[in-house]
Amino acid sequence: MVKQQCDRVAGLDVHRDTVVACVRLGRGDEPELHRKSFPTTTAGVAQLAAWMADLEVIRVVMESTGVYWKCVYYPLEGLFGELWLVNAGHVKNVPGRKTDVADAEWLADVAAHGMVRPSFVPPPPVRELRELTRYRKTQIVVRAQEIQRLDKVLQDAGIKISSVASQVLGVSTRAMIEALIAGERDPAVLADKALARMRRKIPALTEALVGRFAAHHGAVARAILDHIDFLDAAIARLDEQVATRLEPFRAAVTLLETIPGVGTKVAETIVAETGADMARFPSAAHLCAWAGVAPANHESAGKRRPAGTRQGASWLRRALIESAKAASRTKGTYLAAQYRQIAFRRGPNKATVAVAHSILFAAWHMLSTGQVYDDLGPDHFARRNTETETRRLVKRLESLGHSVTLTPAA
Repeated sequence: MVKQQCDRVAGLDVHRDTVVACVRLGRGDEPELHRKSFPTTTAGVAQLAAWMADLEVIRVVMESTGVYWKCVYYPLEGLFGELWLVNAGHVKNVPGRKTDVADAEWLADVAAHGMVRPSFVPPPPVRELRELTRYRKTQIVVRAQEIQRLDKVLQDAGIKISSVASQVLGVSTRAMIEALIAGERDPAVLADKALARMRRKIPALTEALVGRFAAHHGAVARAILDHIDFLDAAIARLDEQVATRLEPFRAAVTLLETIPGVGTKVAETIVAETGADMARFPSAAHLCAWAGVAPANHESAGKRRPAGTRQGASWLRRALIESAKAASRTKGTYLAAQYRQIAFRRGPNKATVAVAHSILFAAWHMLSTGQVYDDLGPDHFARRNTETETRRLVKRLESLGHSVTLTPAA
């Protein structure tokens, strides 16, 4: 979609310490150009805004350069008619004349002619929520890495808890590791700390807890457990902050949780990354392409070649992939049937992305209409292709030595 042309445009080439601005006034081959450089401090951005206001700028455009664009973009919100943040890959200049001023001029030129599309920048409340959910995800990832490090320490000491228990750091295994750190070495005493269903595994645990757990193993394990406890507390505090800011979107989160495989945190991530306002996306296909779970196109000379998936919103894509893997393990659902059907033909990775696409496709319709998720059922594909399924079953019976005669039901 090409935006309307504009004759009062400012292009901003943003860096960490400075922003180079070029204001383009008028149309034609020889427009009037004004160039100036400003610091990216709060005072510097205020000077930039005043300078552009004096020149009666209507449209301001800048590249999304790391995080440096934020300290320039946010203070300018609401001050000009149009404020665009554009993908740096979409506005690459012709090589051979690379300067900051030339970059600012090029940005103003392409924006003046409507040759680029602005990226989606959510409103401040959604940005706050997004910042919290993203940081919470990093802490959850770090916690998982610490548990992996703990398992490596135990393996180095010959303690094979992970060979018996499903979780390295469950309630029972945590008690065993704490006892090892405290100096207990009797495998029978350690195994007796198992609780509930784990007690059935006491003989195997007794054998697995015989090892060479030394003092240095205990020091490292203690540090790891303390770090995990710290992360648990940090994640709990972030959960409270997220819950507070999610109150206006609580209905959307509850709605998304009805999709198989979509838990609370994934639903919160979808809301934080999209803003829960589906009016920003013309269709479900646009949303899936923006999130990076839709196939890309690569056509040349009338031939189409596989191009994988599009590059998109990485935080949203990661959450969708996680929920797709969870949905593939559900029982009696359409998403699980879809995963099995595609995985049989094209492998598990492509099947996971296809299920992620289906989840986000459904989310767009649900958030647009307010309807609860309606599962198509695990037999959807068989019901949709009854003739194909009939031929498959007949062929299967004939391969087993049966003679099949079909009689249509009344």
